[in-house]
Amino acid sequence: MADGIGETLEGLEAVVKERLAAADAGASYVASLAAKGRGKIAQKLGEEAVETVIAALTQDDAALTGEAADLVFHLTVLLGERGLGWDDVAAELARRHGISGHAEKAARQQ
Repeated sequence: MADGIGETLEGLEAVVKERLAAADAGASYVASLAAKGRGKIAQKLGEEAVETVIAALTQDDAALTGEAADLVFHLTVLLGERGLGWDDVAAELARRHGISGHAEKAARQQ
């Protein structure tokens, strides 16, 4: 990973949080998306996930990188709308560290 990924995500998260707080839906893309509600944000995240998969299977690295950036951006918006952030995701990843993927998945099913 590139140096500063944490700083990049923190910066993105700060901008998203600021724009989510905007009262004017026309103030930014984030504000306009949030004004449409959580369902629309989640739908957009799903669309970006599908586009990322398609790029991974049929396009070049630049296309995949672009779609991955869109996916991370929209995930940041959804997390922010829920009052969550990348620290919450990092904490969950840290909790899972050292646990077999199979064991972790089995524990979720119980």
